[in-house]
Amino acid sequence: MTLQGARERWVRTGGVELCVAELGDPSAPTVVLVHGYPDSKEVWSEVAPRLAERFHVVLYDVRGHGRSTAPQPLRGGFTLEKLTDDFLAVADAVSPDRPVHLVGHDWGSVQSWEFTTVKRTEGRIASFTSMSGPSLDHFGHWINKRLRRPTPRRVGQLLGQGAKSWYVYALHTPVLPELAWRGPLGKRWTRLLERAEKLPHGDYPTSSLPTDAAHGAWLYRDNIRARLRRPRTDAYAHAPVQLITPLGDAFLSEKLYDELELWAPQLTRRTLPAKHWIPRTRPDQLTAWITEFVTSVEGGRPASKPTGRYTERFGGQLVLVTGAGSGIGRATAFAFAEAGARVVVVDRDAAAAARTAELSRLVGAPEAWAETVDVSDEQAMEKLAEKVAAEYGVVDVLVNNAGIGLGGSFFDTTSEDWKKVLDVNLWGVIHGCRLFGKQMAERGQGGHIVNTASAAAYQPSKALPAYSTSKAAVLMLSECLRAELAGQGIGVSAICPGFVNTNITSTARFAGVDAEEEKRRQKKSARLYGLRNYPPEKVADAILRAVVRNQAVVPVTPEARGAHLMSRFTPRALRAIARLEPPL
Repeated sequence: MTLQGARERWVRTGGVELCVAELGDPSAPTVVLVHGYPDSKEVWSEVAPRLAERFHVVLYDVRGHGRSTAPQPLRGGFTLEKLTDDFLAVADAVSPDRPVHLVGHDWGSVQSWEFTTVKRTEGRIASFTSMSGPSLDHFGHWINKRLRRPTPRRVGQLLGQGAKSWYVYALHTPVLPELAWRGPLGKRWTRLLERAEKLPHGDYPTSSLPTDAAHGAWLYRDNIRARLRRPRTDAYAHAPVQLITPLGDAFLSEKLYDELELWAPQLTRRTLPAKHWIPRTRPDQLTAWITEFVTSVEGGRPASKPTGRYTERFGGQLVLVTGAGSGIGRATAFAFAEAGARVVVVDRDAAAAARTAELSRLVGAPEAWAETVDVSDEQAMEKLAEKVAAEYGVVDVLVNNAGIGLGGSFFDTTSEDWKKVLDVNLWGVIHGCRLFGKQMAERGQGGHIVNTASAAAYQPSKALPAYSTSKAAVLMLSECLRAELAGQGIGVSAICPGFVNTNITSTARFAGVDAEEEKRRQKKSARLYGLRNYPPEKVADAILRAVVRNQAVVPVTPEARGAHLMSRFTPRALRAIARLEPPL
């Protein structure tokens, strides 16, 4: 099997022939993709064509895998030294005059750490992007440090990683791994991956998988024990490194990289709420990060590092915010942008959405798009969900923030008033959760949904029956969804702000009054909220914190927190307050 449109060549080195595929313009910077175990180069078939739009992309089957030949004998034929020989032979063949940008996944990353830290490759590697594979030398020092100076925390880390590494022990047993891969495991591997990792159908894995996996067992046998016993002390990276850590990786703990800055001074960290096989499940995200990193290195400047507090958590992720033309929605879009997220800005005001997207790019978003949609329109939301998935990818974080205000007594509130409030405040949230949440669930790589409710969701008021009802429904919907989606790794948070200085006060409607009285009340409520002057940026910060901590219900502002406590412990006092006349 070959990659569509790829140019193929063979590189002879160390008694083996390596199958090398190339895509893109050979005069562009060269990006070399190195696959892991038990894969072949086709694991990159979703990433490579995307990168080829900007770069000269090179993939090769590691010796003994895919269409590359295997060393004879197998024992001793897969050492890191021989794998380094292979890489240099490929680099010399495809880019003899310029250093290459290296990208490795799983064992491709393990061996690429070797390439990036040995003396004989200096000057041949421009940058290295690592995912799901540590340096064996760094890993050895990590283990030794915890054995020499054990603490409960360090012992827990050792035991945790030891449990995740169960397959390493199995691969060291003689004969059994080969029999399993050439037998039942090889036949069922595709279904196991689809079930465990939610991998989409395609040209992966290839028919060579059983042989690849049997040969690849020697990657572990030839290197693991030797390196962990005697890790190199000079394993310092001589090129900028980008580390991408999937938070749901079943095989590697993120704690393995705690001291990585000691070994890679020019380090850029990224985290991704995904499982192990991210070249298959998150190709758009990887392409964006690799492109940004390579471009920055080629430009002779450090890789851009957004200044937000949560850059490692949200950098490069896709975040969609509704009601983002102003207020809390705009502040939230900016907060995610400052953390390096890609942002889809949704608002029914096209000019306001475009302005938020433009400013989001200025404050740190690598990409930001504006979409004009009325969240209460189900068909429009369906089209939006289809467009976002097709053009930008599956959303990692959804913020259902769009809302409208309505004051007035229950009997002054007409059926039409109720419909308008519920259509936006409740149905808009339902549409967002149903459409984008379903895409998250089908992808199977987790995600997070944030629904903006209000302190009014649990603080009754005679002046806000419709608004409070809509927000109480959003709160309960969030709780129900949180229970349903927890098993799929999708968090759900309800954000409950109190009095926040946004323009919702100047646009809120008041039932049962004429236009002049409504305008007077809007001005007065806007003035009162202005005097309170609680900024929407603090709500945005609470939203990001809620996603990071996977919080269920988050009251924001002191009065919201106080009302939340009263609703739990002194509900009668809260009901008494609800009878007071509002200051309007």
